[in-house]
Amino acid sequence: AHLTPRLEVGKVAIVGLGGTGSYILDLLAKTPVQEIHLFDGDRFHTHNAFRAPGAASIEQLRQRQTKVSYLQERYVNMHVHVVAHEHFIDTDSVDQLRDMAFVFLAIDGGSGKQVIVEHLEDFGVPFIDVGLGVWNNGEQLGGQVRVTTSTPDRRESRRWISFSAGDAMDDYDRNIQIAELNALNAALAVIRWKKWCGFYFDPEQEHQTVYEVDGN
Repeated sequence: AHLTPRLEVGKVAIVGLGGTGSYILDLLAKTPVQEIHLFDGDRFHTHNAFRAPGAASIEQLRQRQTKVSYLQERYVNMHVHVVAHEHFIDTDSVDQLRDMAFVFLAIDGGSGKQVIVEHLEDFGVPFIDVGLGVWNNGEQLGGQVRVTTSTPDRRESRRWISFSAGDAMDDYDRNIQIAELNALNAALAVIRWKKWCGFYFDPEQEHQTVYEVDGN
């Protein structure tokens, strides 16, 4: 209990509330952070329900809420200061991240992500970028989850962050039964954040973590 106050940082943002981002919210909502800010402009659809914690009802899916609105309504029961921003972060809105104590990036690559990363570095804000890849070897799926940490004193980890937009539809999109990879990616990210907070023992202070399914 004496370690819990170390998690009482200021505002924490989650950019992207898909499968991994929603699990990050689930874990952060159980901590004493001051505020949790959610940024995503997409709607919550059936495929999202298969990759998010909890169980959405048919009625809830028919409401076609934004992801952040749907998740905020559920997680204010656990953390009263969950703030929903029903838009994406871009050059016009990136300044909203300036006063965050920490940011989790759970979005696809592309120029939009690069804009966010560059501004977070300029703002002096520490952040974690998560990544998940799935591929089909013909008979089974391979998978990899990545957690990349960037802090003001160590920004060299940017070389591990992909800014490639990638394919419009890949094996991740085609396979819905991989929520455990999203959950694992989120858990590894939150563990790394708690190390940054001084909650967990962290002698190595690694800034790049990769888990591969085939090698466990």
